[in-house]
Amino acid sequence: MSERVETVVLDSEGLSAWIAQDRKLLALLKVFHEMGADLVIGANTIVEVCHSRTDIPRLNWALSRIKVEPVTEQAAKAAAGLLKEAGPLGHKYAIDATVAEVALRQPKPVALLTSDSDDMTRLCGSHVQVIPL
Repeated sequence: MSERVETVVLDSEGLSAWIAQDRKLLALLKVFHEMGADLVIGANTIVEVCHSRTDIPRLNWALSRIKVEPVTEQAAKAAAGLLKEAGPLGHKYAIDATVAEVALRQPKPVALLTSDSDDMTRLCGSHVQVIPL
């Protein structure tokens, strides 16, 4: 990763991997941290990562170190527009669209760490560097 990144957005898989202390993700985050990049998630990503096995103290620790962007009415409308522009993805991609919308409104250049690189590339276009997890 030679070019500078200003903002790193995590989807639910990225946040889950951070909570689980996944070595590959931690190595990526270290590189971005050394660049001075900000870490960001959309607020609804918190809901997506919570389940019966979620380590809540670890989640709260991660959340204390990341910028959580709200999903406002305006953001939801913009995400709906991204879904429409991307073509037939369907409502099951609603949260992906909100993650893409959060990424698109961050200071650039932006990297998005995701387990769903094909769909995120469709939603973000060339405006965001999509990095598969």
